[in-house]
Amino acid sequence: MTIKEIQEEIVDEFSMFDDWMQRYEYIIELGKSLPLINEQFKTDDNIIKGCQSKVWVHAEEQAGNVVFTADSDAILTKGIIAILVRTFSNQSPKAILESDTDFIDEIGLKEHLSPTRANGLVSMIKQIKMYALAFQAKN
Repeated sequence: MTIKEIQEEIVDEFSMFDDWMQRYEYIIELGKSLPLINEQFKTDDNIIKGCQSKVWVHAEEQAGNVVFTADSDAILTKGIIAILVRTFSNQSPKAILESDTDFIDEIGLKEHLSPTRANGLVSMIKQIKMYALAFQAKN
């Protein structure tokens, strides 16, 4: 699936819920399916700067694609990073760098987060793009 197709799937899933309490619960559920980062990668190097809670993101290259694993010490944040991992994992560095993140506005996520969580979301996206840029430069 392309990044755009995954984003459209996520927008469709969120449109099934009537209110934000249901959406928050769904985000928390998504966090439970997050491909968890290996404990050895839970280091300061992999912590997302600018997040209120601790979020670790690790990336490795597999067959030309970037594969992300992550974890967080907060259940809502874990769900947010799960959405991003689902969207961008197993994609080429080029596809990640060229993709937009309009779907986040479409589902209304940023406007329903506290300012510090919204900043954290921006930092997570920035870090994912930085990993993609690093893998693209390496090749």
